[in-house]
Amino acid sequence: MTPGPVPSALYPRVDSVLGLDAGGFHRVAYTEWGDRASSRVVVCVHGLTRQGRDFDFLAATLAALGYRVVCPDVPGRGLSDRLPDPQSYAAPQYLADMTALIARLGVAELDWIGTSMGGLIGMLLAARANTPIRRLVLNDIGPFIPQAALARIAGYLGADPLFADMGAAERYIRAVHAGFGPLADEGWRHMALHSVRADPGGFRLRYDPAIATAFTAAAETDAVMWPVWAHIRAPVLVLRGAASDVLTAETARLMATGGPDGTGPQARLVEFPAVGHAPALMDQDQIETVARWLAEEAL
Repeated sequence: MTPGPVPSALYPRVDSVLGLDAGGFHRVAYTEWGDRASSRVVVCVHGLTRQGRDFDFLAATLAALGYRVVCPDVPGRGLSDRLPDPQSYAAPQYLADMTALIARLGVAELDWIGTSMGGLIGMLLAARANTPIRRLVLNDIGPFIPQAALARIAGYLGADPLFADMGAAERYIRAVHAGFGPLADEGWRHMALHSVRADPGGFRLRYDPAIATAFTAAAETDAVMWPVWAHIRAPVLVLRGAASDVLTAETARLMATGGPDGTGPQARLVEFPAVGHAPALMDQDQIETVARWLAEEAL
C-alpha cells in the first residue's frame, strides 16, 4: 500500500486533560493537529490496545485541509495514566473521559473517527440526546461483534512481552496486527515507535495489560448494540476490511440499511480489499476516502 503523507509536515502538539475515576484523578493525554481556531473539529479515537499516534498520517492530511484534529490516548494506553482499578477499563469511564476532552476543546459540535473500540465509544456518544457529534466514521466496527472475534482478541490481550530492541517490537506489532493489511515499512515503523516505552532490559508495550480483565469477562458472548444504533441520527461512514472477523459482511450490510428494524442511520459503506481488522488509515486511499466523505457531508 502507498503510505499517506509523512506527518512531519505539520508538527503535532501534545497536551492532556484531567479525568476522574473512583480512585482519584488521572491524566488523559492527546495529540492535537491544525489550527485551534478552526471550527472544523475532528476527534480520532483508537482501538483497544492502540494509541492516538496511530492517526498521525490521517491527522496531518486533515489538518492541511483546515481541520483541527485531536487524537486522545484512552486511559491505560499511550501517554495517558493507567487506572488503579482494572474494572474501570469499560464504557462508563471511557465516555466520561471523552466528555471531559470534548469540554476542554470548547466546541459545540465535532466529527468523530473511531477505530474498533474508538468507534464503539463514538456510537455511544452519538446516540445520546444533544450529542455534539455531527458526523461519525466507524472504522471496522459496528453494533454486532461475534463472540469468536472477541475471543481471538482476548487471546493476545494482556500480554506484556519484553523486547530486546525496536526490531523485535516491530516484528511483534506486525504479527499481532496483521489485519491492518500490507502497510508500507514506514507505517509499521511509525506504529512500533509509538507502541512501546523504554524499560530495563529493552522495551515494553505502551498499554496496561490490566485492560484484559474487564474485556475478557465481556468476551464470553456476542456484543449486541443495535438499540444504540437505532438512536444515532448523525450521518455515518463505515469502513470495513474485507477480511474482517470483527465487522462481518452481514453486519455491515445491515448498517447500510438502517439496522435490523430500519430505524437507525443508513450508513455509507466502503470496503478495502486485502485488509482484516482494521484498516490502519495510513494508506493514501483510505485517508482520501475519509477526507472526501467529510467534505461531501459538510456541503
